[in-house]
Amino acid sequence: SYQEIAEALDKSIFKIEEAILKALETTPPELAADIYRRGLYLTGGGALLRGLDKRLSAKIKLPVHVADDPLKSVVRGTGIALKNYQRFPFIMK
Repeated sequence: SYQEIAEALDKSIFKIEEAILKALETTPPELAADIYRRGLYLTGGGALLRGLDKRLSAKIKLPVHVADDPLKSVVRGTGIALKNYQRFPFIMK
């Protein structure tokens, strides 16, 4: 059932929440300003978990959006980051 699946995923989602909060604490100011203005975007297969965006938004107190075509957005974003790595050197750390 949906409830059983939700309970099974709860620990993993909690770890995602904690990882996001930790990442936000160490995010460079210029990127943090953009994140606080625009929110976060969920990508990949996990973004398709129903209600994950709302749960994360409630936990981190920021807007959380599901990317258009989340399964392909990871590849597109990686390509953009690699083309622009000189603008965002912290990505390569």
